[in-house]
Amino acid sequence: MSSKILLLEDDKLFNETLQDFLEEEGFTLDTVLDPYSALDLSYENNYELYLFDVNLPYENGFALLEKLRAAGDMTPTIFITSRDDKDSLTQGFTKGGDDYITKPVDLDELLLRINAVLRRQTRSHVVQVGEYSFDILSKTLSKETESVDLTQKAAELLLVLLEAQGNVVPSEQIKERLWSSAEEASDGSLRVYVTQLKKYFPTQITNIRGVGYQMSLK
Repeated sequence: MSSKILLLEDDKLFNETLQDFLEEEGFTLDTVLDPYSALDLSYENNYELYLFDVNLPYENGFALLEKLRAAGDMTPTIFITSRDDKDSLTQGFTKGGDDYITKPVDLDELLLRINAVLRRQTRSHVVQVGEYSFDILSKTLSKETESVDLTQKAAELLLVLLEAQGNVVPSEQIKERLWSSAEEASDGSLRVYVTQLKKYFPTQITNIRGVGYQMSLK
């Protein structure tokens, strides 16, 4: 499952250009032209990333993100801006932005920044997956205050799937992470650990036959 992005850009042509480019790169997009529509969609859907223009009708992207952060929405956000002065950039980060890119936008640079922000999310100390929390440092899974008993390899498998951000991870790549060269790995032993995780994530983990596994972050 690809990462889902909410794009807010009031220039219709540029909005469509960004949508076409990012969808070709495998992302799923919802696009809007004004901050009120973006606010509505943010309440109705879960996104992995916001891409917000700064200069907008009604209110700017900084003010919109400030509202979202005040409501507890911590979705990572990249600002698209024609402003390059220090005060504006400071304001963007103060309001809770994670990165910015200036216009005219280099699409390859934008892709690099998006992927970097998404990678940082999985490297945060605790990742929320549905009703469970996974501590990346200790590799422990919990639900509310109760710990879930996972084997070491099942926990490592969960980390590998989370790091992929919804992309398919080939079985061979997983086996290389879970087993040392001195250990014997097999598809059957891998399925044992997948089955362990599916007890807690029955709908999020998918077997892509003949390829590997992917995990939805919802």
